[in-house]
Amino acid sequence: MKRSIFSLSLILLLVIPVIVSAESLYSPTWNFKLDLPEGYEYIDGDGKDRFSFSGPSGAMFDLVVYNSVYGSIRDLANDVNGRLGNKGSIDFFTYRNKQAAIIELDFGDSYGWGLCVELSGAAGRQPPMLLALAYGPANISSLSLFHLSALDSIVPSDAERYYPGPIMEYSYPRGEQKQVNLAADGTAITAGGITATIRENDAEAAQILIEREFNILVNYIDTPNWREAWIRYYRFIYRDSYDRVADAADALVRSWGGNPAGSGVAGSEAAKREFAQKALSFVQGFNYERDFSGSDFLNLVDAVTEGRGDCDSRAMLWAIILSKAEIRSAMMVSRQYNHAMGLADIAGTGARFEAYETRWLVAETTGKVDIGLIAQDVSDPAHWLGIVFE
Repeated sequence: MKRSIFSLSLILLLVIPVIVSAESLYSPTWNFKLDLPEGYEYIDGDGKDRFSFSGPSGAMFDLVVYNSVYGSIRDLANDVNGRLGNKGSIDFFTYRNKQAAIIELDFGDSYGWGLCVELSGAAGRQPPMLLALAYGPANISSLSLFHLSALDSIVPSDAERYYPGPIMEYSYPRGEQKQVNLAADGTAITAGGITATIRENDAEAAQILIEREFNILVNYIDTPNWREAWIRYYRFIYRDSYDRVADAADALVRSWGGNPAGSGVAGSEAAKREFAQKALSFVQGFNYERDFSGSDFLNLVDAVTEGRGDCDSRAMLWAIILSKAEIRSAMMVSRQYNHAMGLADIAGTGARFEAYETRWLVAETTGKVDIGLIAQDVSDPAHWLGIVFE
């Protein structure tokens, strides 16, 4: 059995939820989450103090949590560097009010990256610290994308559940806030319209994340687990995008009579359906745009501010807007139909798609049709894959 490169101590229990998608890992002890690329397998660990995974082409991922062992993230990072005989550098930063460090790993014939980050702990006490090392053969440069994606998938606490990952936050700081006009019917709303706040670098950073994850996804297109990889791709983008467009989504919810980050859409199921239809009409009015030179997925910041994008960008943005209105939402994608649609847990008539023990109402985001209507030539449920972001 391949072993990890280090042995670290602390009781840690990882629970793998039983879900119909790519697996994500959750620690009920420390409340962090991990969403590794497809193909990583648990290979080593004693169930309480170290966990190691092997990935494609010799990639490795080791993770441990320290509690009351080190006085600071700096102490932890420096100690790991010394024990590994690492020739790489360390850089320290703050991730959502948590101390963190990026470690360039360069030892022996291996190369990769490490992350140290604080977890949530009891008030007034030194927080637990998570250490993750992603590395592999130094002569396989393409593994760098897998290493960075693996580390970026770490969610230290619930506060970062729908927030850009630590690697993106470090590599592409979000910048200052700026006020923008939101889009409607493919054009910007001018005076008297709807405005919102975004970060100045969010659109660029979001697109970089999308292209990185797409370059990982293409490795799975002709493999048996392409579905799981596809689900992770969209799930990753949703997490990275959510906070970047949160204020815009809140502004739209308020405009359409909802209550963002509160009780949601008040009233009956009919009121929820009316709201979902307003949001659907909004994204249906975008300019249809595709770009086959890369991911063919426009980041949601540009989508909501410039009123453009393809079906999957619109479906995900629509799902986020509904989420902000406290309406359960998801999306579905089809490889055969080369299409994506929105899903909502709303009562009433219309076409439905069953996934994750829910019969979702379907929303076509490109054709200007009412919610619940779907074209006959894309209606076979066997050709659709449901993606839930909860």
